[in-house]
Amino acid sequence: MLPEKVTKCHLFAGLTETDLPLLSTVGRLRECRRGDLLFEQGEPAAGFYAVASGKVKIYKLSPEGKERILHVVLPGSTFADAAIFDDGCYPAFAEVLEKSTLVFFPKQDFLDLLHQHSQLAINIIGGLSRFLRQFVTQIEDLTFRDVPSRLARYLLDLGAEQRSEVILPFTKTQLASNLGTVSETLSRTFRKLSD
Repeated sequence: MLPEKVTKCHLFAGLTETDLPLLSTVGRLRECRRGDLLFEQGEPAAGFYAVASGKVKIYKLSPEGKERILHVVLPGSTFADAAIFDDGCYPAFAEVLEKSTLVFFPKQDFLDLLHQHSQLAINIIGGLSRFLRQFVTQIEDLTFRDVPSRLARYLLDLGAEQRSEVILPFTKTQLASNLGTVSETLSRTFRKLSD
């Protein structure tokens, strides 16, 4: 059986109790160490991952080698799922940030499962749609909002889950990159919001 955090992720949010055992037939548990590189940009997509515990950063490198974090994936989320449906290549790099337990879903096994169970496929499309909306919001934030507004939205979204106290799930440098800024600007923004 899959870890509970994995069954609650956005991609599987529309699945029924009868769908979940089907996923268990194709999911493979993987224990990873900090610094493990899961895949590189442009590499053929072998499958996608769900995080049961730990953290994984998804990032791109500029031509100068500067890292831009696109997303830090926390427990209960999937990543690289879109790569198995489009051109078949990973669009970015993925690196484990701390000791993590992941579930790997091999591409062909997963696609065969969807072909055999059409309702499962429809339910998963609903989960992908919700995730796409999150990325549209992120693009809007980076395009139309200043750093204080982006940080405030991030903290409010994070606080919606944690309620009384917000604990940042990753370092200030990683958060700055995720918000499209640098550490120094983020520090000034925290001070400004605190004042």
